[in-house]
Amino acid sequence: MQALEELASLFTRLPGIGRKSALRMTYHLLKADQRFAETLAERIRTLQSEVRFCSVCGAYTEEDPCPICQGLDRDGRTICVVEQPQDVLTIEASREYRGLYHVLGGLLSPLDGIGPDKLRISSLVQRIRNSVGYSGYAGQDGPDMRRPSIEEVVLATNPTVEGDTTALYIKKVLERDGVKVTRLATGIPVGGDLEYADRLTLARSFMGRMPL
Repeated sequence: MQALEELASLFTRLPGIGRKSALRMTYHLLKADQRFAETLAERIRTLQSEVRFCSVCGAYTEEDPCPICQGLDRDGRTICVVEQPQDVLTIEASREYRGLYHVLGGLLSPLDGIGPDKLRISSLVQRIRNSVGYSGYAGQDGPDMRRPSIEEVVLATNPTVEGDTTALYIKKVLERDGVKVTRLATGIPVGGDLEYADRLTLARSFMGRMPL
């Protein structure tokens, strides 16, 4: 049946969804309550128009600037640099970080034609330089939200060749601006076993060791 095949084919374009999973989802929707199917279709239809990028940090948001950039309870002295907007949600779920964010929109990859001009690196530098003295984002009807200057940039790119290259490039760019540049620790995970740790993980663990 063409309708079933076309829907299943669309589902296979989603990450992690194979042919069998796509067919299961299609058959489930066929048997589901019509109101559920209509609500799902409406959410998909309006998703891209309702969720957009924050003009300040680049994270996903329904209002601009996003609640994190507007939040006066956030530590404005720190910016965490991540690769993609969904990384912001992952870090926020940990509740361990209360600073601001900056989304690069990817990683440096010369082989794929992705250079510094394709990422949001220049806007990161501009945010840091504009923060000297104070940084404020004024709402249309509200007062300026004053924050201290940015003192630390936390690089939270993935521990891959591209992630390391991007982190080193940003560190070099920010050297002249006098901000502290740090990198998220990597190494053996909690509950991990040394026996199964690969060479690179062990090497990172030794480089990132700390006093007890």
